[in-house]
Amino acid sequence: MKGACLCGLVSIVAPDNTRMGACHCSMCRRWGSGPMLAVHCGPNVQIDGAAHVTAYKSSDWAERAFCNRCGTHLYYHLVPANDFILSAGLFQDGMSFELQQQIFIDRKPSSYAFSNHTENLTEAEVFAKFAPAQA
Repeated sequence: MKGACLCGLVSIVAPDNTRMGACHCSMCRRWGSGPMLAVHCGPNVQIDGAAHVTAYKSSDWAERAFCNRCGTHLYYHLVPANDFILSAGLFQDGMSFELQQQIFIDRKPSSYAFSNHTENLTEAEVFAKFAPAQA
């Protein structure tokens, strides 16, 4: 998959993946005024234009990044696993995604709903599945 930010200064190449997820956590909703629609791409992500990427450490285990020129949301990065969850909006040319999972479903406000049938994980289920083990 090849994608770019709005101004084109940051481009991303990632393995093909048509499985899209939605995150309803409060941070994603505050960051983008709605759920984050994203594609989990793992560690094999190439980012060109790194000088225009600003990363914000949003938790002890993750950072969120955006283009520092146009503001496009680029990714959520799980640092310990080096996993990249990329904004689906980056990939506009020829990509057709299928919404397959919603996380933090118990944090989703009642102001919107998706009609797709998806796997739905609560906050507790997300942390049980993805949070790094505590020493």
